[in-house]
Amino acid sequence: MQTTKTVGLDIAKSVFQVHGIDADGNVVVRRQLKRRYVLTIFQKLPPCLVGIEACASSHYWSRELQALGHTVRLMPPAYVKPYVKRHKNDAADAEAICEAVTRPNMRFVPTKTPEQQSCLMLHRTRHLFIRQQTAIINSIRAHLAEFGIVAPVGRRGVEQLLKVVADANDTRLPEIARACVAALGTQLLALKAQILAFDRRILAWHRSNETSKRLDAIPGVGPALATALVASIGDPKTFRSGRDFTAWIGLVPKQNSSGGKDKPARSASKAIAICAACSPPLRSPTRSHEWPGR
Repeated sequence: MQTTKTVGLDIAKSVFQVHGIDADGNVVVRRQLKRRYVLTIFQKLPPCLVGIEACASSHYWSRELQALGHTVRLMPPAYVKPYVKRHKNDAADAEAICEAVTRPNMRFVPTKTPEQQSCLMLHRTRHLFIRQQTAIINSIRAHLAEFGIVAPVGRRGVEQLLKVVADANDTRLPEIARACVAALGTQLLALKAQILAFDRRILAWHRSNETSKRLDAIPGVGPALATALVASIGDPKTFRSGRDFTAWIGLVPKQNSSGGKDKPARSASKAIAICAACSPPLRSPTRSHEWPGR
């Protein structure tokens, strides 16, 4: 049997697709795998190069396969798509992954550690709570406006509305509506408490990470942004310069030029997503706002 040198693994929730070739590019294996058999099959293979699209659960599978002695390379799905031949299916995707991972100019995604993924989960969960909080506030304002009860924009305005709901002597609000808005107010208070708890967790993670504390020394960078950057960037050495990093994060307009005509598009959404995950900003401890070494 020929030795497998390169494997393209198309991951999913339950059914995986494997496409393996030997040193000459001949197809050695092309088959589907159930999730429970993936690690068993790769345990039997000699150490080889494994390509995976950087998508949901890819970092987990990368760590597991690396523990078995394989060399794993994660690739952005957008860079793999040009290698898909005609029809879109799992077998074609696995073959495209196997082809893309061997390209010398392919760009790879560093595998994140469990600690980095945990920190990212902190930010994403906190951001979800903030979105839910905004939705509940908007609902409270909209429901009470139907009865002519309005308040100024801002936190104090919401507090005024909740006081109106809590006042049983206020006859402007029917009892059924009062019960509904009161339930929303209870949920709003619970969300605020959860957001505060996650703020404390992010600050604790920040204080325990040396790289995050070094980033916090930069003017304009606080604990939230520092922890988000440390968790999002697997290996800073991936970027050749600061210009490459700013282009990756989305601070540089995306190019859409042709025929010698420059058509810069708007900045990428990645920077907006990172900033949104870090807002509103966390309060950082008092520190100097001077650049290190200056």
